Amino acid sequence: MKIFVIGFGSGDRKYMTEQAIFALKSVDLIIGYQVYIDLLKKEFPDLNYSTSPMRKEIERCKFAVQEALKNKNIALVSSGDSGIYGMAGILLEIVQDMQAEIEIEIVAGITSASLASSVLGAPLMHDFSVISLSDLLTPLELIYKRISCAAQGDFVICIYNPKSKSRTEYLAQACELIMQYQSPDTPVGIVRNAGRENQKAWFTSLKELKNQPIDMFCVIIIGNSQSYIKNNYMITPRGYKI
Repeated sequence: MKIFVIGFGSGDRKYMTEQAIFALKSVDLIIGYQVYIDLLKKEFPDLNYSTSPMRKEIERCKFAVQEALKNKNIALVSSGDSGIYGMAGILLEIVQDMQAEIEIEIVAGITSASLASSVLGAPLMHDFSVISLSDLLTPLELIYKRISCAAQGDFVICIYNPKSKSRTEYLAQACELIMQYQSPDTPVGIVRNAGRENQKAWFTSLKELKNQPIDMFCVIIIGNSQSYIKNNYMITPRGYKI
């Protein structure tokens, strides 16, 4: 019995690793959030699935453990990378809490930051921070502190979950915090539906970011003091002397 914790990238098969595809095809049951399972069903319609709604991560992990203890091989899936805002951490915690003797294999995937970066050019060529603006599990004050510290440290900042129907002002506040340390003209790249159908990418500046049509399907990459846009590519120099 074994649980594979699989990050399957954007959901498009070309962005899945061979390891992820092999693991998906080898298990008895694939468990995941409904939206993620719908993406996988398009690529693998004949596999066995179990779905649950959003915010049921703990229940999904416990169910995965219970099924694995029936001498089954299980896949617990999420988009992107399972260890980056994915299911790997909570699954390991729950296995320890349940004192279950189950083999766990973490299968890496391509996260949104990497996909968005490749679409925009090379904005993550130097040190960067990835910060989610979702305060469902993290206090908002701590999120803003991390934003401020990253800006003060001149990190490129990649923002996940930038805006939702209930979180309409967090991004604007984040921009104000960053502009305390970075120029308002700092280049910004935005990718919506990275690696999926209807992918769209465009550039703006830090001062104009809050006015852009942003939603939960967007990944935002805010450059550092050296980043620039040229020939429709966003580039953050690493320091090579050319």
